[in-house]
Amino acid sequence: MKTYQLNAEARVDLGKKAAKALRKEDKIPVVLNGGKMVELDKDGKYNGKLLAGEKVVPVGRAGKGIITTDLTVNRTDVRKLIYSPDVFVIDLTYDGQTRKAVVKDVQFHPVNDSILHIDLMEVNDEKPVVVEIPVHVEGHAVGVKAGGKLYLSMKKVKVKGIYSDIPETIMVNVDDLQIGHAIKVGDLKFDKFELVSAKELVIAGVRTTRAAAAAAAEGEGEAAEGEAAE
Repeated sequence: MKTYQLNAEARVDLGKKAAKALRKEDKIPVVLNGGKMVELDKDGKYNGKLLAGEKVVPVGRAGKGIITTDLTVNRTDVRKLIYSPDVFVIDLTYDGQTRKAVVKDVQFHPVNDSILHIDLMEVNDEKPVVVEIPVHVEGHAVGVKAGGKLYLSMKKVKVKGIYSDIPETIMVNVDDLQIGHAIKVGDLKFDKFELVSAKELVIAGVRTTRAAAAAAAEGEGEAAEGEAAE
């Protein structure tokens, strides 16, 4: 994946009122998830030191919690990150440190489509991550050469793997696709990552056209005439 440089600041004033004030300053609230796993005491509290913006969120296992970090970023700094068909691994710099992350979720305003909130997921070389990767087709389908029409049903697929092993795009070769045939998620296999979208979903296929159907009918008619003549 491509790398995106992003600077952030720790956010200590939380709540709807504080978030609204940030947006008026053309800033966006961000939460960095997937941080360090820590031990909680018998009362469910973390007794270690936390940096500005950090908090501990209890997880399913008793006595465990994960550190998340509340941040803010400038709206202009994330436009190319969010409004892009590309998927990036982010070098997120704040409080004198840099963490690697990917976009987990984005909340948009229901009317003007402006960015309201961003959730990031911290990544490393040990923990697999799930992201959506763009799909590109390559090759020339035999079905298209026969008069059919190629279609792409999925522009992105969900991929699970170590972030450094995940490609910028999923290339799907369509050379062998005939009219009426399709490539599904379950048909594709990769060595260093896996597709986790539903296996029965169709990625691309070749559908018939009126011209192809007419050519097929004409061919069948000529074949039948030939048999009759014999």
